[in-house]
Amino acid sequence: MNKRLKFHAKSPFFSTVKLRVDQYFEQTDKHRHASSAMWLKAAFFLFGFLGCYAIIISNTLPALAMLGLAVLLGVFSAFVGFNICHDAIHGSFSGNRHINKALSMVFNLLGASPYIWNISHNGVHHTFTNIPGHDEDLVVAPGLIRIEQDDPKRKIQRYQHWYAFPLYGLASLSWVFRKDFMKIFQHKIGQVALRHPKKEYFNLFASKALYYFLFIALPFIILDITWWQFLIGFLAMHLAQGFTMGLVFQLAHVVEGTDFPAANPTGTMEEAWAEHQMRTTANFCSQNRTAAFFLGGLNSQIEHHLFPKICHVHYRAIGKIVKQAAKEYGLPYIESQTFGDALQSHYRVLKKFALEAKSAKVQYQAS
Repeated sequence: MNKRLKFHAKSPFFSTVKLRVDQYFEQTDKHRHASSAMWLKAAFFLFGFLGCYAIIISNTLPALAMLGLAVLLGVFSAFVGFNICHDAIHGSFSGNRHINKALSMVFNLLGASPYIWNISHNGVHHTFTNIPGHDEDLVVAPGLIRIEQDDPKRKIQRYQHWYAFPLYGLASLSWVFRKDFMKIFQHKIGQVALRHPKKEYFNLFASKALYYFLFIALPFIILDITWWQFLIGFLAMHLAQGFTMGLVFQLAHVVEGTDFPAANPTGTMEEAWAEHQMRTTANFCSQNRTAAFFLGGLNSQIEHHLFPKICHVHYRAIGKIVKQAAKEYGLPYIESQTFGDALQSHYRVLKKFALEAKSAKVQYQAS
């Protein structure tokens, strides 16, 4: 389908929940952006990221210690993305667009383009969540991982519940070397046609060059290690970063109970956009303060998808409002109580499609 999808305009559910959320901020006299605690958290993760890099590049530690720091740097990179860049690119970190713009530029230091992310994630994924052919976030290792019915079956997918998790670790490497370049030269993302300003091509190549210098060239010049030691450290950093990021994103939309709806022949979805979000998005341990601290509210994806312009530090509070409204309107509120529950649910989805590939009677496509 090449038509731009349309959702039903009226949503009594969203009108109600939006009104109640507005009332919450009015009654509590809070603003929708970062609190002082949020700024402290952002500083913690940013300084942790920069500190790990500085200690590694100082060349004062033995190789094994630097390897451990490389893994920690990868984890901090993911947490910086979750807690700072994600909100900033959505415009929810601050009410000042210049602050959001500055913080979103930190994304370049993680090896990813904030411009491309804004289009593919904010514009496409948040609008066409879990819709095959439109939401490119569903495209994870094409041909290797099958997570929705329209994907073709392949023999290798019989084992996807075993190899999917290690593959998630490659997400960061894909961003650094492939994904952003591929997307900026595509004519469309999903079914959304694109025309990029010329300056964005320069920005992309310049930011990638800066990243390659800081994380490849400079370590080679400064560190007293062999090329294979550097390669192990670089891969360890990205596997830690990619696995942390990839796994958390999967638990938001690819668990039991989430839908992968298709549009009708006229290009219209059966429900309003907000109802669609309730059926395609899931939370896990959303009332857990520790999870919210590290994951930047990505464990409260339902609230994030409904209110992406609200900083994630408010999701625990407004989550109670959303859950009550969903109950009143007969809508699902998909959530796992713990991270482990969500992980098992995602595993069962992978295994379900693995069993379908194993028992398929149709002719397999070439692997």
